[in-house]
Amino acid sequence: MTDISRAIPQPRRPEFVRENIDRGAFGVVEKPLTAWERIYNVGAVRKLFILAALAGAGYSIKVLLMGYAAGIGLAALLTVVAITSRIGNDFLETMTSMLNPLPAIALLPLALIWFGLGNASLVFVLIHSVLWPVALNTHSGFLAVSTTLRMVGRNAGLTGLRYVITVLMPAAFPSILTGMKIGWAFAWRTLIAAELVFGVSSSSGGLGWFIYVNKNDLEIPNVFAGLFTVILIGLFVENVIFRNVELKTVRKWGMQT
Repeated sequence: MTDISRAIPQPRRPEFVRENIDRGAFGVVEKPLTAWERIYNVGAVRKLFILAALAGAGYSIKVLLMGYAAGIGLAALLTVVAITSRIGNDFLETMTSMLNPLPAIALLPLALIWFGLGNASLVFVLIHSVLWPVALNTHSGFLAVSTTLRMVGRNAGLTGLRYVITVLMPAAFPSILTGMKIGWAFAWRTLIAAELVFGVSSSSGGLGWFIYVNKNDLEIPNVFAGLFTVILIGLFVENVIFRNVELKTVRKWGMQT
């Protein structure tokens, strides 16, 4: 091979030829974030979503506590009457058999007719959801108190409400606490469902209403913030509040291991 042939560039084989590709024709693989994505990636903005959900949760918890306290008060009254009189016992057993299986949310249309939109309708269905589980468990706990404890209380001269508070309530407290847990769970689910599905709280707020409005506005991050808030509140009440009450009462008294 001569020097001239070496100087002339040899043509490449077709399979080794790299063609110039127009990358724009195939789109951009790494596209820049949208303005919404850049804003949401800011930590302060994400915290605002949680704070907005917690603000709605504050209204829901306030209404829940109203219905929960009223339900427990009525349950205590009915149970005391039932344990001290035959007529009260028959009345409580009949009403519990009739109304305990009835979902509280099924009474919401009736509550809306009577009370309209607002707190009154929510409190009405919350009382129903709390009253019967607490009354049923409390009454069962009172009936399960041993005869020995009953006789000790009677021999000590305890009667009426004092007998119930001093003897029956401490002995039946595990059942009472179980009823309070069940009542809380029923009330929490009823409240969120009423606000979310029926919009009972209307523009007043509430966690369910917060989820409902943001669902309509397609604000998915806010919807997830509301759902996580529902979960966190449920975990806090169950694993912190009720567990501490249980540790300081029934477990401390040796009534539960």
